[in-house]
Amino acid sequence: YYITNNLRMRFLHALLTLLGALNYVTCDTYLHNPRGSNNRLNERNAVRRNANRLFDSQNNNRGGYNTGDAEDDAAGNDAKKQYSMQYYQSGPEAAAESRLILEWTNQHGCGGSEDSSPHKLNCDIVVQYMCQNDVDNSQIEQNDNTNKDVYLRDGTNTATQNFQNPNRGETSTNQNNNNDNNYANRINQNVNNIQMQRGYQESMIWYDMCKYREANGGLFTADQRLNNGNLGYKDASRTRQNPNGQRRGYECPEERDYYPYWYPTLMTQSYDTTHQTTPWIDLAYLTSNTSRCDIIKKGSFNRNGIPRCVVAEGTNARPRTYGKAITEAACKTEGGKWVTFHSYLEILTAENTEAKCNAKAAADKRNKISWMSLRSDETKKWCVVQAPEVDCTSAPWTRVNHNGNSPDSQGNASRYDSVLPYFPSDTKKRCVTRLRYNISTDDYDPFNTDSSQNQDISEGVVSPVEQNPLVDVGAAARPLRLALNTNQYGRTFQDRSHVYRMLPRTGADMAGKIIHNLNVRGKRGNIVQVYPAVEYDFIPNRATISTRDLVHIQWTGSNTHNNQPNGGDGQTGDAGEGKGGTDRSNFLEMQGEIENYPAPFENSTFWSKVKSVTQPSATAKDIAVGLFSSGYFCGDAQSANVCQTANGNTRRLAQGGMNDLLNNAPASYFGHVLKFTGKTTVAYMCSRNNNFSNRSQKGILWVVDPADAAKAQAVRRRRRSTSNEQ
Repeated sequence: YYITNNLRMRFLHALLTLLGALNYVTCDTYLHNPRGSNNRLNERNAVRRNANRLFDSQNNNRGGYNTGDAEDDAAGNDAKKQYSMQYYQSGPEAAAESRLILEWTNQHGCGGSEDSSPHKLNCDIVVQYMCQNDVDNSQIEQNDNTNKDVYLRDGTNTATQNFQNPNRGETSTNQNNNNDNNYANRINQNVNNIQMQRGYQESMIWYDMCKYREANGGLFTADQRLNNGNLGYKDASRTRQNPNGQRRGYECPEERDYYPYWYPTLMTQSYDTTHQTTPWIDLAYLTSNTSRCDIIKKGSFNRNGIPRCVVAEGTNARPRTYGKAITEAACKTEGGKWVTFHSYLEILTAENTEAKCNAKAAADKRNKISWMSLRSDETKKWCVVQAPEVDCTSAPWTRVNHNGNSPDSQGNASRYDSVLPYFPSDTKKRCVTRLRYNISTDDYDPFNTDSSQNQDISEGVVSPVEQNPLVDVGAAARPLRLALNTNQYGRTFQDRSHVYRMLPRTGADMAGKIIHNLNVRGKRGNIVQVYPAVEYDFIPNRATISTRDLVHIQWTGSNTHNNQPNGGDGQTGDAGEGKGGTDRSNFLEMQGEIENYPAPFENSTFWSKVKSVTQPSATAKDIAVGLFSSGYFCGDAQSANVCQTANGNTRRLAQGGMNDLLNNAPASYFGHVLKFTGKTTVAYMCSRNNNFSNRSQKGILWVVDPADAAKAQAVRRRRRSTSNEQ
């Protein structure tokens, strides 16, 4: 496993404020809800095809889940047939939360308290998301080349996007038209070479900034030697764990390895008020050392401006406006200006006066909305929505060398109860979530070790850690060698979701209400075949909610989880029911919590207590039929007006009926947002994934009075707090 260390980021220039950023060392971690890709797309093999597709995960090739399919056949090269999970946003009211459980496993342990219950390691977990205005997948499928360098997408093939590196012909110190032309021609070529069929998250321009920007020379690199790039200096694509600057998608290695990062994570040279692609928004920082929360919040881009070097704007405008300098003094030497940029969740272009902006701010109890400039050198003001502060709290406890469960999550895998954002424009968004996992040891001071301790034998400097050192164990014995790789003292592992959508709330029934997202995790196969992914289960599989709350039941699955050879270092095969390689789920009321059979609709008690918020005309039978058929029937045959697919029941009835193992049912189903007419309890199950010995996909939901729901929530929080202390 990887022995790693948190390191303090330190700028060498005296005018910069020390931010205390951490050298991020994240190790084998897998996101299960929402489903993490681990760079998978639609592979039928057990191992992913391209570990460099979108980002640097550094995880096992067997990890991850395929993107969802909308129907009962594989999407293949047709992006319109992919299914993206769709979550309703939170509302502007303080209580109107849309709650989504993030669930993951991390191999090397986490949690504990630095003061009262220290673990054998230190741990930090960072959760972020990026969003933009949504477009229909048909625009992506139709090769909308005007926006191919903007759209977040999963893609339909597993190749990495192309990129041509900066060259010295465009960076000479004598600025001239040849430099500008070389740069502009290369950027145009890079844009032309972007493929709509390939996945896209960070922008091409973001990576170009990274390749042009100087690496932070104040960082600890132990005895590793970072190589110069093709521009003749060490750029931000080169880090201690990536000294040769290997590219993965358009992710910037230095930004991936260090948090909080000292450069604004804007994906464009200037603010984009059309597509509104956000920077990385910090959602949560989960740690074993909460004493550093103030430092983390001050370093987060959510609410704090971050400077960068701006060149060649104004009367002497040139195509490239980003400098390579990372200090104010070096920026001035480069002929640039040191400009502070601000993050945003949205820019409300319709609120184009201070009065309109203030009115919007008064109605929003969730975000910070301000009439402000987005850059320190501009006087033009916008109505800017900034996300809440990063939530800095204790990390769930897990033991070392175990991709397993946490006592803080009551026997489930590590979890964080996230609250989805609210976008005041009421615009549909497409987003991606990113999770990084950090472990560190105390072999040396993790927050006060910098470049002054990088190994330099000629100057008599010996790194506090060295590659595969020989150690003296005394007793006149020969020294022993430790297996120690210094580029893994600060190694970044991560996982990311596939693209999902966030929907604005609609109708009075959603106003001011909590929405609980009830989903399905896992993929086809037994526990050995799917590892390090997991088998099917509902998430949450036990929940207590209020009669005032809403529940959105929804799932996604793939038709290509065949888990074929090559199996890498694990077992192949796709044990399970129904057609090989296919994920299927449904939702049926059980006869009782300890039973193993569903209740017939006529004997059920749950369906009479719910109504559909998203399909108000749906009857109790419509809702039940849609959920037990996984959308094969989107309602009772006599109530086809509730169908959510263009062809509805008519086409599917003509196919000869639903297969009893759901083989011809859709792999994914948007389901219903349900409201409750009174207190009720429902034990629920999936009929297909019901092998008694293992793949038992079941759950229970208690719908109680608001006061009792509040008590249950308080008990849950207290249990987690007590577990952390223990």
